[in-house]
Amino acid sequence: MSQQTIAVLGPGSWGTALAQVLNDNGHQVRIWGNIPEQIDEINEQHTNKRYFKEIVLDEKIKGYKDLAETLDGVDAVLFVVPTKVTRLVAKQVAQALKHKVVVMHASKGLEPDSHKRLSEVLEEEIPAELRSEIVVVSGPSHAEETIVRDLTLISAASKDLETATYVQNLFSNRYFRLYTNNDVIGVETAGALKNIIAVGAGALHGLGYGDNAKAAIIARGLTEITRLGVAMGANPLTYSGLSGVGDLIVTGTSVHSRNWRAGDLLGKGEKLEDIEANMGMVIEGISTTKAAYELAQELGVYMPITQAIYSVIYQGASIQDAIQEIMSGEFRQENEWS
Repeated sequence: MSQQTIAVLGPGSWGTALAQVLNDNGHQVRIWGNIPEQIDEINEQHTNKRYFKEIVLDEKIKGYKDLAETLDGVDAVLFVVPTKVTRLVAKQVAQALKHKVVVMHASKGLEPDSHKRLSEVLEEEIPAELRSEIVVVSGPSHAEETIVRDLTLISAASKDLETATYVQNLFSNRYFRLYTNNDVIGVETAGALKNIIAVGAGALHGLGYGDNAKAAIIARGLTEITRLGVAMGANPLTYSGLSGVGDLIVTGTSVHSRNWRAGDLLGKGEKLEDIEANMGMVIEGISTTKAAYELAQELGVYMPITQAIYSVIYQGASIQDAIQEIMSGEFRQENEWS
């Protein structure tokens, strides 16, 4: 692929890691952020030590503070901003864009209150004449491993497979490989909802439970993620792939996962407000739990793990009581879908 100019919106851990992947592939990369000191650090020291203390970025990766300047002449725009500000940033992009671009996002969550998937938010805020069909970049990936060029395989999902293939070629190299998928709903819901299960898996670890419990919450968590996704229109096969079970495993078992770490600390008795204050990064699983719980109620989908985590985070229930409620609940068949 010839050199492309890419705007990466959001200099967090994943945005920075993806910027390095694109740079390694010979593309011109611009990272935009709203913290001037962070952008200055990227340009002057070629580091982003808030997230990667030991990593030196290629000096060709440039930081930008002005959004219009960032978007001037780019071929593609990659959103990697927190879910709660995606709509705001999309509005700003729509105002600043002067030409049509490929629009991608690599964030994982549901918009608070509206419960909309992020591709829906981007479609609503960026006029069709200024963008391609949205491409969702999602799958089992820790920024801490991608930044050191560890092997990573994820998905590029879009209603338009030609655009997904463009993104596949844009990112893929010797250590980073993308597979195309046309199930946008499945890939997005898998990426968002697995964060809830990761919080639960971390809480079990914090309470001292072992591998049996870990396997149980991952397996049963995947079942209820699939239930809700299918109710929203997803292909159930997506949840057995990279963006489904793959992402759930990596997020629900690793100390690299901020959602797992938050759950672990909850299990050890720390208060949620203290965990959020000290984490230094957005814990998407917290807000997604509320959105998923409300969606499940609205659609009549059985999600006992999500409901238990919601009761702990938003209703003040103890984790032990929530676990016991699941363990003493109605007996069911394993493959029930309602």
